[in-house]
Amino acid sequence: MDAEQQMVAAAEKPKVLAQVRHARILETLARKGAVSVSDVASQLAVSEMTVRRDLIELEKDGRLVRTHGGAVRSGKAFEPIANEAVDREEPTFESRLTRNAASKRTIAMAAAGVAAGARTLALDVGTTTYLLSGLLLNQPHTKIFTNSVRNAMQLGAGFGEVYLPGGRMRGEEMAISSQSAVTQFEELWFDIAFLGVSGITEQGIYDYSFEDTDMKRVYLRRATQKVVLCDSTKFKRMSLVHIAPLQQFDMLITDAMPPADLADALTAAGVEVRIAPEEQPLL
Repeated sequence: MDAEQQMVAAAEKPKVLAQVRHARILETLARKGAVSVSDVASQLAVSEMTVRRDLIELEKDGRLVRTHGGAVRSGKAFEPIANEAVDREEPTFESRLTRNAASKRTIAMAAAGVAAGARTLALDVGTTTYLLSGLLLNQPHTKIFTNSVRNAMQLGAGFGEVYLPGGRMRGEEMAISSQSAVTQFEELWFDIAFLGVSGITEQGIYDYSFEDTDMKRVYLRRATQKVVLCDSTKFKRMSLVHIAPLQQFDMLITDAMPPADLADALTAAGVEVRIAPEEQPLL
């Protein structure tokens, strides 16, 4: 790999926002009482200089005391650092599937309406995209590309053409997110890409996994219309990886109007917010 390629690869690495880095540092301090610069840099895949700057900022706020090569906790280490909540662990797929399930179904139904008539669709991993895949079975002239083995298995019972990339499958999530998968889908162009996320704030959209984020960014780069599916429990929530700013997708399908500051940021970014209608009870 030449110098130019290394620069491009470095630029495309998932970005860990300062708020998330600070939260991870304080979490480690709460558990261990101390952190080292080298350990934090390795865990978060950032430079030691970045970690040192983080420690300086946190020390100014009184949240830790810097030491040679690291820091120890102070009395304020347990206080929240931002208005946004930070999700540090990825729940299991099954637990996420049952959480806010009715809202996710209505979002999936609204997304199926957006997908109608498209010839090529990209379908991300996630619980709401999985529910959407079950609504796309009767589209005989549609090519559907997904890195979710769950989605592909469900779509296999339908009439469309279903494509999976090659590569290693990520465990319980059943997501194929290797570099070979990214390279394969990078060569394609999709009419619409539907993305799942773990959270959304004024700064953008988030995910738990470095590996899955690489493919999400492919979908954002290689689709004419980029649609994020996100239920309202994920508003104002961050997790480890910042996928992209709000300006990089076109539509948010959700179940409730976002809070005013987030709604304003979405409007400023040119994102259409579509509220899915409530699920009607069976008579």
